[in-house]
Amino acid sequence: MRADRLLSLLLLLQNRGRMTAPELAAELEVSVRTVHRDIEALLASGVPVRADRGPAGGYRLMDGYRTRLTGLTDAEAAALFLAGAPGPAKDLGLGAVLATAQLKVQAALPAELAERTRRIQDRFHLDAPAWFRDADPAPYLASVAQAVWEQRTLRVHYRRWSGEIHRELHPLGLVLKGGLWYLVALADGAVRTYRMARFLAVDLTEEHFERPAGFALAAYWEEAARRLEATLQQGTAQLRISPLAQRLLPVQFGAAGAHALESAGPPDHEGWVRVELPVEAPAVAVSDLLRLGTEAEVLGPSALRQALARAVAVLADRYATAP
Repeated sequence: MRADRLLSLLLLLQNRGRMTAPELAAELEVSVRTVHRDIEALLASGVPVRADRGPAGGYRLMDGYRTRLTGLTDAEAAALFLAGAPGPAKDLGLGAVLATAQLKVQAALPAELAERTRRIQDRFHLDAPAWFRDADPAPYLASVAQAVWEQRTLRVHYRRWSGEIHRELHPLGLVLKGGLWYLVALADGAVRTYRMARFLAVDLTEEHFERPAGFALAAYWEEAARRLEATLQQGTAQLRISPLAQRLLPVQFGAAGAHALESAGPPDHEGWVRVELPVEAPAVAVSDLLRLGTEAEVLGPSALRQALARAVAVLADRYATAP
């Protein structure tokens, strides 16, 4: 690990020029004292590091010195594919590897291209998790990622809606969706999806398996997501919504809400419009539509309108008296 850190420190100085000890410590996620020790180690190995004193001081390489240790290891090359998602890369145990790979690439680039990569990093950032929702705990993520990479069988204890199960899995890939991690794995002859947060125990075995010929993770996920959406959307609600609800609809219902607004009818004298919104099972639809409060009225189907009326009546009765 220290050799990797020394290389990262050297590449930081080569790519960015003069840096202070606190700046280097923040980049390498170590203490300032560790940075000073690492600088001494570089000097002892013959690397010409200069220490400039004063308010504008710091460490820098002697003018004209450039390392040629820019070849990528297998792990670093693989980690570059997660360069736009540093958080997930860290979750997978590849944070330090990714940082070193990026530094090596910058060191190998001509000066003008290296500067362009730095500008891109300064101007674009991918934040995968959704707003107002804590990320799922996924304590076994690094182990599962190792199993995916090395094609090793997992024995797992998993919690699903109907109860807990023990199962043997052949892990095929990991997917990050809306800040949540999912494992795609072969189990009992079928490809299935498992939410990482529901694993209660994971045993990484020494048994290896062969991936199914022709399996493509992206294609499987796209089709699985399409099937899930079709299963969840069990009907269409006819709504009359206020101007405020028109602003809330895309926020609370995502793409479905935005599409509903695109085909909305003309506004009435109060600015309310009629829309058709895909909804899930009745119990879920009632809960979802109640979030619009008094800014929406369900016109149909009649069964959904009656279910909303019953829910509102219960709420009215509950809040009719002081606690």
